[in-house]
Amino acid sequence: MSQYFKIHPENPQARLLRQAAQILQEGGVIVYPTDTTYGLGCVMSNRKGVERVVRIKQLSDTHQLTLLCADLSDIANYARVDNSCYRLLKRFLPGPYTFVLEASREVPKKILPRRKTIGLRVPNHQICHALLELVGEPLLSTSVRLPGHEEIFTDPSLIRDQLEHQVDLIIDGGILPEHPSTIIDMTSGEPELLREGAGDSAAIFK
Repeated sequence: MSQYFKIHPENPQARLLRQAAQILQEGGVIVYPTDTTYGLGCVMSNRKGVERVVRIKQLSDTHQLTLLCADLSDIANYARVDNSCYRLLKRFLPGPYTFVLEASREVPKKILPRRKTIGLRVPNHQICHALLELVGEPLLSTSVRLPGHEEIFTDPSLIRDQLEHQVDLIIDGGILPEHPSTIIDMTSGEPELLREGAGDSAAIFK
């Protein structure tokens, strides 16, 4: 059975954050709030954790996974980013956007689809940012849209009902909106909208 922490989204309790980070560092899979909706994930280097996430979500081997990064310099470590792309990222991150980029060799092959691309985000959320700082590496992230359900789960108590026997920790940061991030593909050098979400996509194409 998973642990369940109620953490204040704006003034997160340091003790609970440290415990959550320890669970991640010891190989745990957790549910955590982001600036869009709840994420399901583990630290990037946790191979068995990645396999568990894929199994819980029943994802195909071509599914585009996403990493949450602490800042823009992290993104530059895990993707190929030219100057014009970096300027665009700097305008919109942190924020509710996922940018799909060509992955660097620092990204474990286990989490890459056949195209060798990776989704990258810098969330504007204090719990996420604190966890990223504490664990010292990106978090694999996928929304809590579970097999057999059309909607994304946004109420942590309902998430607990569904996943308490499949994950190690659920962080309750309150009820969140259902809108996931806006996804922008940058692999061609020019932005291409893949999914309209919480972010204002029109601003990117101005």
